[in-house]
Amino acid sequence: MSTKRDYYEVLGVSKNADTTEIKKAYRKMAIKFHPDKNPDDKNAEDKFKEAAEAYEVLSHAEKKQRYDQFGHAGMGGAAGFGGGSGAGMNMDDIFSHFGDIFGGHFGGGGFGGGFGGGGGRSRRVKGSNLRIRLKLELIEIINGSTKKIKVNKLKQAEGVEYGSCTTCNGSGQVTRIANTILGQMQTASTCPTCSGTGQQVTKTPSGANAQGMIKEEEVIDIEIPAGVEDGMQISISGKGNEAPFNGVPGDIIVLIEEVEHPDLKRNGHNLHYDLYINFIDAALGGKYEIPMAEGKAKINIEAGTQGGKILRLKGKGIPDVQGYGKGDLLVNINVWTPRKLSSKEKDVLSKLRDSENFKPKPTSKDKGFFQRVKEMFS
Repeated sequence: MSTKRDYYEVLGVSKNADTTEIKKAYRKMAIKFHPDKNPDDKNAEDKFKEAAEAYEVLSHAEKKQRYDQFGHAGMGGAAGFGGGSGAGMNMDDIFSHFGDIFGGHFGGGGFGGGFGGGGGRSRRVKGSNLRIRLKLELIEIINGSTKKIKVNKLKQAEGVEYGSCTTCNGSGQVTRIANTILGQMQTASTCPTCSGTGQQVTKTPSGANAQGMIKEEEVIDIEIPAGVEDGMQISISGKGNEAPFNGVPGDIIVLIEEVEHPDLKRNGHNLHYDLYINFIDAALGGKYEIPMAEGKAKINIEAGTQGGKILRLKGKGIPDVQGYGKGDLLVNINVWTPRKLSSKEKDVLSKLRDSENFKPKPTSKDKGFFQRVKEMFS
């Protein structure tokens, strides 16, 4: 399992922190560990990336909800960001989010001239995400699996050439001077020609689009952790569409679809199976074979078993996605009563009807179904 630190711990906020608190905590961490303030300090750089990774999740409502429910495993584990301590995050990708955190105070390149970073950093383009649905059988969910999928994605074409944008001279911004009642005011805005990248295509290979991109098929391995459930999303960082101008690749978002098992029903981490036995085996006892996610199991039905009894096969359910144990397989006993009887069968049962042992005599052990379920989970 992942060795990442808890995201709330990274930013020093509680799980009840609102968006404003989370943003404020990240701003403080980003300033403290920014590379311009800590040159050649690998530890500070790792903390800077770690804080950015934590903010990326906790500032996003959907990702935060998924993280609160499933932890790091719900974010795709190491696949989400490429390794512990945020080591897989791209610095330019981090800086691209600074406009939301620091506004225009530090310029488009993160900290601008505040820490010597230069105020003219051009924007790196990020490729779009790809979304796929992945169907999983119950056994794959229990054991975890590796899936190979084919995706058609945008890639930078071979032979494409880029040069500096002639409108902004590679800065990604254009400046304008306007006369106001307060005098001349200079404003900067994103270059309309290159959309802030500072680059433009100078040579387009055959088959590529205007940005030098071409669509190709690629086979990608996806690691699915054990215990995922229907509707969960897993993010595979950097495996989505590539971006022009050597930008940051997008991600692949995998939506899990759980294929319904023909016999077993899932309830959280537990599996349920309805076993129907005839009333003779319920009275005398017997052996039954029940299906499992993989293979079968034999169970003994004790003499005198009542309908509604639940047998627990401990640890035969679904593992917790964060590695905290496994659920159980619960076998619900249903006593089946025949609807059609021969004359001989009716005669035998009629003679038994008046037997003292066939008269209902509930004891403290014969509790109602809902009472037994309540006691099992209390």
